[in-house]
Amino acid sequence: MKVIIWHNLAGLELWRNNLAYNNRMNIPSSREEILEIQRVQKKLALQRARKAKFHRGRLDHINEDKIDHLDEWHKIPLLTKDELRGIPPERFFSDFCHAPHNEIAELWRSGGSTGIPLFYPRTFEDLPYCILSFARNLIAPNLGEKDTAQVSFPLGIHPVGHVYARACQQENIGVNWAGAGNSTPSSIQIDLINRLQPSVWMGMSSYGIHLANMAEDQGIDLAGSSVETIITSAEPMSDTKRNKISRMWGAEVWDGFGMTECGMMGGESRARDGFHIWTDLFHIEVLDLDTGLPVAEGEEGGLVVTPLFTNHATPFIRWSSGDIVTYKEFGDDSDGPYSVFPVVKHAQRTVGFFKVRGVNINHPELEDFLFDYEDLVDFKAEVISENDLDVLRLSIEVLHSGDPNELSKNIIIDTKNKFEITPSVVILKRGTLATEFESSVKAPRFVDRRN
Repeated sequence: MKVIIWHNLAGLELWRNNLAYNNRMNIPSSREEILEIQRVQKKLALQRARKAKFHRGRLDHINEDKIDHLDEWHKIPLLTKDELRGIPPERFFSDFCHAPHNEIAELWRSGGSTGIPLFYPRTFEDLPYCILSFARNLIAPNLGEKDTAQVSFPLGIHPVGHVYARACQQENIGVNWAGAGNSTPSSIQIDLINRLQPSVWMGMSSYGIHLANMAEDQGIDLAGSSVETIITSAEPMSDTKRNKISRMWGAEVWDGFGMTECGMMGGESRARDGFHIWTDLFHIEVLDLDTGLPVAEGEEGGLVVTPLFTNHATPFIRWSSGDIVTYKEFGDDSDGPYSVFPVVKHAQRTVGFFKVRGVNINHPELEDFLFDYEDLVDFKAEVISENDLDVLRLSIEVLHSGDPNELSKNIIIDTKNKFEITPSVVILKRGTLATEFESSVKAPRFVDRRN
């Protein structure tokens, strides 16, 4: 048994407060408790899935009394994006969803990963677990009633903004429901930060860069603002991008991992070694998608998810999300608030890429490469056709203190050395990309214009 000796009353009080906070967030006390929750809820997940027309004939052979046996669980076929694409949108509610309309509290718009955005119903029974899954990401940054947050995630049918806002209010964190730039212009967002002095900013990482660039162009240093904590989600977060945002805002950056099909599935500890997945709310598997077998710890595999509580309307059971991840049972933060949960690290291999003259250029890799230039403010990458040849065109904005011609020359040389493609570089007037990106939910930084 581990014995903790407190050397001062302040330390004891902090521990008690953290313990009470974790209990309020319903964090299990052990992995054994998580396994028991999964044992009960996996059976319920199967029973609920069987209510859907879509699953008729797919799950008849499963013995629900043996569902906690791995061999029986693996008999459940993976649910894939191709199968969802096969459901006509006008029949999605009748064929896939299984809750009556009077039980539906709201609809969540998918990210469009299936080709056509779908709208997932969330029932009144789902919502407490949905909000809980987001609220847990407030623990590691130590957010509470001392804080106020400006929520600049998209609001409305995109769930991340309004659910984070409700989670904050549930934890006595004041909220400015700003929304993204398409609902509250970025110039007003910056003014609101200056006037209202929030300690927390929440939004997509690309929009955080966009706001900081616009502020810098207006002579405003966000690094000197009241914001101390930034919470992001919905976009890939690399170390390069994290460092850039942290430097521009002078704030600590925390990322979350979720999907519309489930909820906010996990968050980061101080170790930043991946996402601790709330496995009491979401059962996960990391599989070799060719064999269907689990991969060894630390090896890349496909993420397969079964929501355990947010499934009263949408029967996602063994959902193959398309994410390529690695898994480890214990994170590097061995005694933090999330230490009872395993860690998943995203391999960033499901995101897009350009194929230019036979060369694959991964979008996140190109983004990290360009954001490493400290004089670069922002960029847009396009593939165009010139004289029947594919050309990678990089449009860049440069710090007022930087040398545009020198930066352009370095980017051309370094891109050729790294990606084996010589780009065309266009220097833009400051604020050009801010204006272009303003009306978009996600900054359209990568565009293929060959078609």
